[in-house]
Amino acid sequence: MITSTSNSQVKNILLLQNKSKARKKAGQFIVEGSKMVLEALSEHIIKVYVSESFLHNNIEIMKKLHIKLDSNQFEEVSDSVFVHMSDTQTPQGIMAVVSMNDWKLDTIFSSHKKPLIICIQNLQDPGNLGTIMRMAEGAGVSGIVASANTVDIYNPKTIRSTMGSIYRVPFVYVDDFIGTIKIMKEKGIHVYAAHLEGTKSYTEPDYRLPTAFLVGNEANGLSCDVAHAASEYIKIPMRGEVESLNAAVACTVLAYEAVRQRDSNG
Repeated sequence: MITSTSNSQVKNILLLQNKSKARKKAGQFIVEGSKMVLEALSEHIIKVYVSESFLHNNIEIMKKLHIKLDSNQFEEVSDSVFVHMSDTQTPQGIMAVVSMNDWKLDTIFSSHKKPLIICIQNLQDPGNLGTIMRMAEGAGVSGIVASANTVDIYNPKTIRSTMGSIYRVPFVYVDDFIGTIKIMKEKGIHVYAAHLEGTKSYTEPDYRLPTAFLVGNEANGLSCDVAHAASEYIKIPMRGEVESLNAAVACTVLAYEAVRQRDSNG
């Protein structure tokens, strides 16, 4: 059992919790809580850590783990050390080091005959990104494409917000965001920019065709060059004095309009 915060494994956990560069270099990230650990694919679990009290008070959960408790994939940690390792204020007492998925753009483009893609530029709020991913799973979105300067999907706050969708929704960061938009258009995917200058309501286009939605930064929206790369501008009408919606809410409105059209019209 690990009883010291100076243990090398504890230091590694903290590094993966706090540093995006460390996560990228290792190809690993941290998940916390019973749901997130149990939903991880066994082949992606590097190691599971549980607090001493969790181990003795959650026998049924321990039985569901995809690993053997006497293997090098399992480690018991004192309660105080686990609190030190955790990124949450009230840790459940179980976490895991998990290897990252290696999604490809082709996976997103070819996952469905009529793909539905969310493209996000420079989103900075971890909770927003996690909410978008969770929504994407619920709406049956083919995948998420993010600009390189978007917040790290493996940020602990983002991970918690996904509620497990991180394991199932394909997502890719791209260095050439505009180039990727051009590739989508070449593949017959109609790319709509959610934009304040849009003259067409978001309910007007035909989303039964291959579709991608471009949504921008919380404060500034889409950059001009990215917006210009779209096939068409669309707008979500606003009432009152509100100019725009939260990025995650906007993605949800757009994605579920596409779902509504596809479900009702085939």
